[in-house]
This record gives sequence, C-alpha cells and structure tokens, in this order.
Amino acid sequence: MQSGTLEIDLHGMTKVQAKAALDAALRRAGGSVYRVAVVHGCHGGTALRQMVRTVYARHPKVRRIELGLNPGVTELVLREY
Repeated sequence: MQSGTLEIDLHGMTKVQAKAALDAALRRAGGSVYRVAVVHGCHGGTALRQMVRTVYARHPKVRRIELGLNPGVTELVLREY
C-alpha cells in the first residue's frame, strides 16, 4: 500500500524515457499518494528538470509544482494532505 510521497528517480534516462516513467508513476499513484518527488538531478544538465517543470505543470493530476532547497528534485503536488 502506498502512502504519502512517491519518489521516482529519472537519472540516466532520456526525456522520452523519463516522461514514460513519470506518466506510469502518476497512473499508479493511489488515492493515498499526495506528492511525487521527481529526482532528475542538476549537475548533468537541465533537460529533464525543464521537461518535468513545463510538461507536468499542466498535467491534469498535478495541482502545483514545488521547488525545494535541492535543485535536483521537483515535487509534484497531487492533492493537499
């Protein structure tokens, strides 16, 4: 049973692979999941970070995007807890 935050690591993936993995994670996320922590990294380039932040800002399951202190992680907020 999933609860709280789901974490997905996109390191080493292309943008196409990362989008497929993140779409699958959002489909799998049950009602108890309210956040998805997307670990995309920050030192290997910004392509994955930009893709996550632009594509998923408009995703129907995502209420908002939160940026934390770690520039290599983007949080997708699915609902308030």
